[in-house]
Amino acid sequence: MDVAIIGAGPAGCRAAERLAVRGARVTLFDPSHPREKPCGGGVTGRALALVANAVRDVPVSVIQTARFTDSGRGESAIVALDDRGPTPASALLVASRSAFDAALYAAAIRAGATAETSRVTRIEVDAGGARLSTTRDTRRADFVIGADGANSLLRRTVARPFRRDQISIATGFFAGGVTSDEIVIEFLADPPGYIWSFPRPDHLAIGVCAQADAGVTSGDLRARTSEWIRATRIAGQAPLSPYSWPIPSLRASDLHAQAVAGERWCLLGDAAGLVDPITREGIYFALASGDWAADALMGAAAGRTYAARVRDEAVPELARAARLKAGFFRPAFTGLLMRALQQSPAVRGVVADLVAGRQSYATLRWRLLSTLEFGLAWRVLRERRRPWLAGH
Repeated sequence: MDVAIIGAGPAGCRAAERLAVRGARVTLFDPSHPREKPCGGGVTGRALALVANAVRDVPVSVIQTARFTDSGRGESAIVALDDRGPTPASALLVASRSAFDAALYAAAIRAGATAETSRVTRIEVDAGGARLSTTRDTRRADFVIGADGANSLLRRTVARPFRRDQISIATGFFAGGVTSDEIVIEFLADPPGYIWSFPRPDHLAIGVCAQADAGVTSGDLRARTSEWIRATRIAGQAPLSPYSWPIPSLRASDLHAQAVAGERWCLLGDAAGLVDPITREGIYFALASGDWAADALMGAAAGRTYAARVRDEAVPELARAARLKAGFFRPAFTGLLMRALQQSPAVRGVVADLVAGRQSYATLRWRLLSTLEFGLAWRVLRERRRPWLAGH
């Protein structure tokens, strides 16, 4: 089987490696690899478990703590992240995305995938496979995989492109030459979300994310981030390099309704909208979707098989996050959460697991409400306003 994969990020490279190992003829199309990306770069334990051998030599920062702040209230709380298991993989690791992606790319090439640095400009899919026009020539493939991000050419060709209300804009700065062992998260109510600082091995990735239809521009968001950097002095005198990047952020109904595969094609990772709507973390589902695609292509009805895996293993978790998102950043809830983090070891443990990827949204509400401190405060809050978690 000849498989064309557009995009050599984590999703595309993972699929390429797993397919090549199983004997498929794989071509990876990507004209700009490797590259740094503006995401925090956090790699959770469950994501690392999928690719530990491929990235074992990638320099990482082991995050010791997460500091949550609310400047409006002048409050902060520190959550320890690395004391929940015996190894660094039990904590949250942060890697340079250029180094992380390059290691996955190298693993795909070692497995037998072929790299093609020309850009795919047009895709035609029919019952017999796919025809790809590139800046260099034209290729045929039995199956085409789109792992080319939020602006996926394959998605725009065979499905529906993301609408503006389904996209978030991440923007901010790389602060060169300064790092830390602590992530910092500042809650925002307008626009709903948070500012982050994630330490990578040789710089900080500092940014903010907001829905593209929230009424603020990337310039507005970057100015807010710049002011936060100045006010907190988190980057010292480090040189700042600006960035912007689109990230899918889908509602629950969108996740259930969208098409992620057909008879001769499928979408992975960001191209399939497989991003946590609250944290905007997408590395785990990018890697997992690469595995699912490789498994599906080794059997019959590959598109249907892959779509079923996405529906069963990704959509329920991401849809729960989407339903929680509207209330998660409301001042009433963030204020309650900040007080609980300050006072309750049990709540800090729940949030540590959430940040490090060990806590699912399916049991998040139950775990928070089962803690004495959060449960009592929640009952008081319910008397004052409609609970945002009701019914979920």
